[in-house]
Amino acid sequence: MAFNIEKLLAAPAEWPDNGNAKCPVVLMTRIRLARNLTSHRFPGRAEDGERRAIFKQCCEAVSNTGPMKRGLCVSVDALEPLQRQVLVERHLISRELSGAKSGAGVILNKDQSISVMVNEEDHLRIQVLRSGFQLKRTWNAINSLDSALESSLDYAYSPRLGYVTACPTNLGTGMRASAMMHLPALVIASQMGKVVRAVNQLGMVVRGLLGEGSDASGSMFQISNQTTLGESETDIVKRLQNVLQSIVEHELNARDKLQETDPRKLPDKIGRAFGILTHGHVISSSEAMNLLSLVRLGVDLGYFPDTHRVAVDRLFIEAQPGHVLHNSGLIKLESEERDRLRAERLRSEFANFTAPGYAKTGNN
Repeated sequence: MAFNIEKLLAAPAEWPDNGNAKCPVVLMTRIRLARNLTSHRFPGRAEDGERRAIFKQCCEAVSNTGPMKRGLCVSVDALEPLQRQVLVERHLISRELSGAKSGAGVILNKDQSISVMVNEEDHLRIQVLRSGFQLKRTWNAINSLDSALESSLDYAYSPRLGYVTACPTNLGTGMRASAMMHLPALVIASQMGKVVRAVNQLGMVVRGLLGEGSDASGSMFQISNQTTLGESETDIVKRLQNVLQSIVEHELNARDKLQETDPRKLPDKIGRAFGILTHGHVISSSEAMNLLSLVRLGVDLGYFPDTHRVAVDRLFIEAQPGHVLHNSGLIKLESEERDRLRAERLRSEFANFTAPGYAKTGNN
C-alpha cells in the first residue's frame, strides 16, 4: 500500500509547531536509544526474510505501547524516494534508514514526537524529541517507552557491556542525547571553533543540522554525548544538561557583546535578511537557512513579534530541497527552478511578517 504523506504533513507536530516550548537558543531536544533482539542477527547481516520478521514483530510491539497506539507503521518499501527525503528533513528517519534494504521501516506517533526506526543499523532506534530545551522531560518519556517495549521484546543485553549494539561505539546505554542549537552570535563572532574544541574535550560531539556528515547551515548545531559505555543514562543527561546550559550562556553573552561593541551590525544583518526573504526571487537552500537564522535572531532580540518564531522554525524545514519539490507537485526540478520556487514560498510567507522594529530595542 502506498504511503500518503499529506496527512502527516498537515498534522500539527511537536517540532516545530509547539510554540509553548520555544527557546531562544535550543530549538529541539532529542534522545535516541539503540536496541537489538537476542534471537536475530543484526540488520546488516540478516537475510531478507529475517528482516521482514523482525519488522513485523517490532511494529506489533511498538504499536501496542501507550503513546504509540494511534501511530503509523510504514515500511521503507512503501515510501517513494521523495517521501523518504521529506521524512529525513523532518528528523523522523535517518539518512541511513532512507536507503535501507527491504524489511525496514518506521513507526510514528500522532504528533511526530516519537519515531521508532526498525532495521536501520540496529533492530530498533527509538527516538523521542521535544521542542525547546527539555532534556529531562525527553529522557523521562523515552525511558518510559523503552521500559514498556522491554517487557514485550527480548533485548540483547550483557551484564558487563550493557545493551548490545551493531556498532561498538553505542555499547552500554545505547543512548545518544542531543540538542539542536541556534548559535548565530557565536558564528558571527568567530567563536564556534573554540566552543567545538571545548565541547569535544568534555566528551561531546558537534554536528550539523541533519546529523553526522552534514553542515551547520543557518548556524544550527547538534550537540550530543559521545560516550555510551561506563556511564549511566541519568549521568549522561545531567552532564549534557550542564554543557548545553553553558553553551546557551555563551551564545547569549555573545549576542550582548555584539550589540554593545557594534550596535548597528546585527540590525543591519537582520534587516538585509528580511529584505531578501521579502523580495528575493532566487534563493538556494543554504542561503535560505542563513537568512532565516538571522530573522530568528531578530525575533530573539525583539525586532519581530515572538509569535513569528514558530513560522521561522517551520520554514527551516519547508525550505529544504525535498519539501520544496514535494510542495511543487512535480516529480523532478532543476536546482534553478527549485531555488525560484523556494523564494516564491518565502516571499509569500514574509508578506505576512511584521517589519523589524529596531526602535523598540534602541538600535535605530
